[in-house]
Amino acid sequence: MPVAPEVGVQTPRLFTAPPAFLSSAGQEAVELAAMAGLELLPWQQHVLDLGLRERADGNWAAFEVAVNVPRQNGKGAIIEARELAGLFLLGERLILHSAHEFKTSRVAFQRVQSLILGCPDLRKRVKRMLNNTTETSITLVTGQTLQFLARSGGSGRGFTGDCNILDEAMILGDDAMGALMPTMSAVENPQLWYLGSAGIGSPSVQLARLRRRAQAAVESGAADPSLLYFEWSVDPHADECPRGCTEHDDPDSPGSWARANPSLGYLISPEFVRNERASLGSGGVFERERLGVGEYPSDEADTWQVISEEAWRALAVADAERSAPVAFAIDMTPERSHAAICAAFRWRGGVHVTVVDHRPGTGWIVERAKELHGKWGPHCWVVDPASAAASLIPALEDEGEGLGVEVVKPKAREMAAACGQFYDAVTTQSLTHFDEAPLASALAGAQKRDLGDAWAWARRTVGVDISPLVAATEAAWGLGAEVEQPKDILESVW
Repeated sequence: MPVAPEVGVQTPRLFTAPPAFLSSAGQEAVELAAMAGLELLPWQQHVLDLGLRERADGNWAAFEVAVNVPRQNGKGAIIEARELAGLFLLGERLILHSAHEFKTSRVAFQRVQSLILGCPDLRKRVKRMLNNTTETSITLVTGQTLQFLARSGGSGRGFTGDCNILDEAMILGDDAMGALMPTMSAVENPQLWYLGSAGIGSPSVQLARLRRRAQAAVESGAADPSLLYFEWSVDPHADECPRGCTEHDDPDSPGSWARANPSLGYLISPEFVRNERASLGSGGVFERERLGVGEYPSDEADTWQVISEEAWRALAVADAERSAPVAFAIDMTPERSHAAICAAFRWRGGVHVTVVDHRPGTGWIVERAKELHGKWGPHCWVVDPASAAASLIPALEDEGEGLGVEVVKPKAREMAAACGQFYDAVTTQSLTHFDEAPLASALAGAQKRDLGDAWAWARRTVGVDISPLVAATEAAWGLGAEVEQPKDILESVW
């Protein structure tokens, strides 16, 4: 295995910042933290510098600051430095620190308490520190207060914080934000800080929204006017990546470890990451916890990203005259939980696609394919050799137990062409379908994956099954594939 880089990459992979600012209190915050015995790493200083930028009118350049970084990289130090700055530099009257569970907030209190008590110049400015069953807080003689809360049970509702620190931001939903956001409306210059690690699915509602805004800003080239977003993560291999793909990050590569972990070589040793990789395996946990590859829920507005629902429904027909030639294609989910067989044939000067079969598991596919092949005598069968369905190719080509045919195996550029042709057929209204639920659900949950200058289908989240869409796309492309024609084409239906 290659030698790991000495230190992690200090700049994030996904980043956006408001464009306008005049000055920053970041350096003062870094110096204050150092005075309290908290030495910040370069990337932590960078976050503070950008997060504490101010506009010409004195307001924060960023209303919301989000830091998405894998665990154990030291996001807690950023929180502590920001809270010390709020108390002792910025004059913020109320700072609210919340976490999903109160025990996490209590640990955060103890860390800030230790920093203050260890610095005489800061300790003498404290009026009281409370850590009991009713209140956990630090209050200065000048009135500034840092309050520690849990987000459960509506804690913090009614508080009007100048600064709100939202730790464990990957567990932050609508209820918590609904309790928090109205409290800031009366504050003259409020700021929200979100700090957490990669999304864990449905609990990561707010983090997903912030991430989508950051992605939109990067893709459009226009900065979000109020969001500062940092994400240390890798660009993982997609389901459709061929073997040896160099366009995406390999989870076994020390370079990937460095890109996702800015504190590698400082707080995290390459040896530990290597052991962690061996222990966690390739089930996705290592990718999430160490490489920042999260699962982010979508909202209703995030569905039907590539083809609109209105455009798709407009192409639905109640019936279509099934005619030869027909092309079949097979696809399955990467985890092999579901598979689909789709067909395409010419109709009304265009192409009609249909889901022939869509079921859980994979054991049924070859027998069903034999049945369809015997009835229809198709132009071809298409299976992507870089997909999970590639494992079926030998069985399909086996002259004894399978179909005894040569399966058409599109290359990556041909898959990209197939997706482009499918999209163009929809936009020019030269494609029809039966409005089948599996195909509609797949389109609603699909997004694009870049393939150089072209693109291919990709799942938006792990739980989305796009196998019917991929199979339909391949079948439509298969109608134009050059193959040896079968001797007999039987005029029958499946």
